[in-house]
Amino acid sequence: MKKLLTGSALALIASAGFAAAGDLTCLITKNNTNPFFVKMKEGAEAAATAAGMDFRAFAGITDGDAAPQINAIENCVAAGAKGILITPSNDSVGPALIDARAAGILVIALDTPLADSEAQDMTFATDNFEAGLLIGQWAAATLGDDAANAKIGMLDINKDNISVDVARDTGFLVGFGIDVPDLTVMGSETDARVIGHETSNASVEGGVTAMENLLAKDPDINVVYTINEPAAEGAYQALQDAGKTEGVLVVSVDGGCPGIASVKGGVIGATSQQYPLLMASKGIEAIAAYAADGTKPSASDGLTFFNTGVNLVTDAPADGVPSIDSTKGTELCWG
Repeated sequence: MKKLLTGSALALIASAGFAAAGDLTCLITKNNTNPFFVKMKEGAEAAATAAGMDFRAFAGITDGDAAPQINAIENCVAAGAKGILITPSNDSVGPALIDARAAGILVIALDTPLADSEAQDMTFATDNFEAGLLIGQWAAATLGDDAANAKIGMLDINKDNISVDVARDTGFLVGFGIDVPDLTVMGSETDARVIGHETSNASVEGGVTAMENLLAKDPDINVVYTINEPAAEGAYQALQDAGKTEGVLVVSVDGGCPGIASVKGGVIGATSQQYPLLMASKGIEAIAAYAADGTKPSASDGLTFFNTGVNLVTDAPADGVPSIDSTKGTELCWG
């Protein structure tokens, strides 16, 4: 069979060949190094095997890198895939996904919905705004009266206003009690407590650089929001290097086992735990149902997406903010 993968930026994860049209499902993630996406791939592959479907997975190199994802979408369409699961790097993958849907492929976004509703049939995801809201509420409650004088550094993915980035960022600020005039973009707030937003690329290395840039703006930052736990790890490294870890609250989102260990070790004060295995397995189940009889998934509870749940994990619970501790978080973690 002709090899369908092209472009050095794509990483082939699964080893099985493409099957006949109708039996194949594809997973396309942002990268294949973040434990979140590694675990998502494991869940999708296991569910596909259980459903008797052939499976292939692709990944780009970094968050925000859409070209390899578009290439993978086109390869899956050419192969006659019945369904595509994707964590879109940004909205520029939308037209390729619209073409995939026009070809009769069920498209399910995982974790990150696209702005164009025509680009996906359904999203299976954490409520990312709620995830941000919980860590914002926890940080404000933990500081108490001192929240009025907080100095907050924001470590986002990048400046592209990716939906997951926006939802977590604005959710955190609203939870902290900061007015956000426009919930569809990052940085619309004018509250002086927000020192700045920096690009972390959702990575350890990016987290170090972003935190260094924020400390250069204000060395007295005492609250650090991070898009995910790799960025939080980098931020903490930069704080350590600057001798600034004392009295600084670091909060994050993901809930992977390394992140929960960081909560237990006091590096991260609180994180919102999401469940990539459930996102992936439910997505595969939806594709299997579609392959069987054409049934498409639908959301409930008035949502526009299938909510796979979130829990705040902290060993320093705050009044009025529901949470679980790191022991329970470890039982539920991944990666």
